[in-house]
Amino acid sequence: MQSGYPVVSGFVISADTWHEFLETLHSSESLVADLPYSSLHLDVGNWRQLQQVARRLRQEVMEANLPSNWVNQIAEVASTWGYQSLILRPSVNISSAIQPVDSISGILESTFCVSHPQQIEQGLKQTWSQLFRARSLLYWQKLGIDLPQINLAVLVQPIENVIASGVLKINKYGTEIQSTYGLGIAISKGDVLPDFYYIEDKNKFIKEKQLGNKTIAYSVEQQAGEFVSNHNNCCFAYHLGEEKQKQYALSDQQVQEIINLSNQLVDKLGSNLTIKWNIINSNQTSKLYINKVNIPENVNTKWQLIKGIGAARGLASAPAYVILNNSQLAIKQIPKGVILITPTITTDWLPRLNEVAGIVTERGGLTSHAAILSRELGIPSVVSAKNVSRLIKNGEKILIDGEKGEIYRLTNNEYLDDREIFAQTQVKKSFLTTVQKATEISTSNNFFNHTNLPMISTQLLVNVSQTSLIEKLINLPIDGVGLLRSELMILNNFQGANPLSLVLNGRKSELLTVLCDQIEKFARAFNHKPIFYRSLDWRLQDFPLFNKAEKSVHKSILGEHGTLSYVQNSTVFDVELQALANLQKNGYKNIHLLLPFVRTVEEFIFCRHKVEQAGLTQNSHFQVWIMAEVPSVLFLLPEYIKAGVAGISIGTNDLSQLILGSSREDGELSSVLDERHPAVMTAISQLISMSKAGGIPCSICGQAPVLYPEIIDKLIKWGITSISVEPEAVENTYAAIARAEQRIILEAARKQLGYS
Repeated sequence: MQSGYPVVSGFVISADTWHEFLETLHSSESLVADLPYSSLHLDVGNWRQLQQVARRLRQEVMEANLPSNWVNQIAEVASTWGYQSLILRPSVNISSAIQPVDSISGILESTFCVSHPQQIEQGLKQTWSQLFRARSLLYWQKLGIDLPQINLAVLVQPIENVIASGVLKINKYGTEIQSTYGLGIAISKGDVLPDFYYIEDKNKFIKEKQLGNKTIAYSVEQQAGEFVSNHNNCCFAYHLGEEKQKQYALSDQQVQEIINLSNQLVDKLGSNLTIKWNIINSNQTSKLYINKVNIPENVNTKWQLIKGIGAARGLASAPAYVILNNSQLAIKQIPKGVILITPTITTDWLPRLNEVAGIVTERGGLTSHAAILSRELGIPSVVSAKNVSRLIKNGEKILIDGEKGEIYRLTNNEYLDDREIFAQTQVKKSFLTTVQKATEISTSNNFFNHTNLPMISTQLLVNVSQTSLIEKLINLPIDGVGLLRSELMILNNFQGANPLSLVLNGRKSELLTVLCDQIEKFARAFNHKPIFYRSLDWRLQDFPLFNKAEKSVHKSILGEHGTLSYVQNSTVFDVELQALANLQKNGYKNIHLLLPFVRTVEEFIFCRHKVEQAGLTQNSHFQVWIMAEVPSVLFLLPEYIKAGVAGISIGTNDLSQLILGSSREDGELSSVLDERHPAVMTAISQLISMSKAGGIPCSICGQAPVLYPEIIDKLIKWGITSISVEPEAVENTYAAIARAEQRIILEAARKQLGYS
């Protein structure tokens, strides 16, 4: 500010104030008083106990009273700014006997509050209480940090409505700008995928830009548009209209202003910076402000960044294990706890993936096998990281960010071991597992345990294959399983063996037993809720263990998978139907059949006849659905319905590939393979309309609603009956459905009342 840079005003509530406040808690007989001396005997591996203790500690902080002179002094200074809202930005330094530990990204968040004494007091206590969240307690205990070592200061700044905000990153690999509409909380909370600008370093022009996925914006005042939620009666979220979603948040002139500012800061502060900024309206002109500048300590000498596409959320740090080919010997030798790096992954790798810490592939997009498998297993992953198997060697220590699509090659392990919890291999696995559970409980329950959870009429289902997820699933507000993936279920239980080879080798009864056992666990857990079991969608190239003679005959690009493979050889399909029939005889009436990749009506009739032979249609509740993923269904759906199809489930992954002529395993074509393409959306609309006309339900189970939640509005308007997503997407999808249905109700009411 003294040098003339556009910095937002502010003042700091020092760490000494925090320690004084802590002393007032220590003087009482509270849980906080015991915490520094570890007499709580907190078992951070027990996530239920961790949640209970964290909740009690935060309650202690929130119920305490601050000295009135503190609050009045803060309010008096803040009032001189003349703004109604404030933001409290926490900043932590942890004094360690060995070395300071000040890298705690993601542990603490900024708090918004109204500039009024009572609200300021609540906001400050809320900021401090974050030190006692479950993930914070886990962090402190794993690193052996006592409470007196934690120095927490709070930067107080005025905040007003902004046009746009974002992040500017400068390092030796280049300059990158991220931007979104409204306040930057939309980026930090992960509610939007921001616009990206990649800047040419020498001449400072935009060499590439990518439009983000911006459906929500935040403001300190409610804006025109649909209201979504509010935080502390100060920060409001609202839905962006479709036209605005299609536009970049910044004009070219505003981008150039940020570039010019970056040049000045590089000259003054060096070429390794992360800057948070916002743009406000001032006297009918826009003005750029700096919110925060972060200068990492010598990161450029200790980290090497490789970019890919984030496919499954999470952080993982471990030695790299590089596989350059998909030989079975190499796959079987994958060690536990490594980050697997390979050109591509096929479904038969599943049994070995359960024990890896992370996955990185050179090829593939967000709907590739690697992406789907990693999300199914809850393993952080990055796809489409070009040449990564050549850049990283076996045994090298790396860290991956599965949300941002970043891979860090660590050239100084001692630095990371001292300063980053994820680099502690002996702690990493239990830490990640426990923090994931604790974070899931703390974030998900904020929404799903709410007594005023909005009702939705569109069914919300899940895609799943692993029985280990059942305990988590039964606590979610879902209406059943829309896609029970048989391939992953069988592959995981038979170590990647081809199911046909199991039958031919005399293991038919074993296959039948496993199928019955696995499906029954879902049927029992979901009781009367529907389970749509998708029969095997297998191809010879997915099973390298199958005999080489047969494999060499296979030359088709698409493969004879789906129901065509049943027509050619129904041996395995017959076993699947027998398993369903056995479960039906045991009293389970909620299991239905979903046929994959149906090309022709004749294929369906063949399968329907097999179903009748198995005795499954004797139960009037039993339904046979088809996946609508081959474009031929667009022309033949009425014929399918006449032949007995009881419902369809739109598979957007394959449908998009076949309509756009692009492979989901090719990350370079990810810009082409966009489910929002007009051709794909028209096909989906047509399928929903034809289903309604034919009197059958229509579901959708691809990645499209998850990757692009804005299309949920259209799906519901068109009349989709159910949406099936992966477990991690349930919360956001539920909220998106509720908002879309509410909009339709409001529009209908306005129309009835004669409003435009």
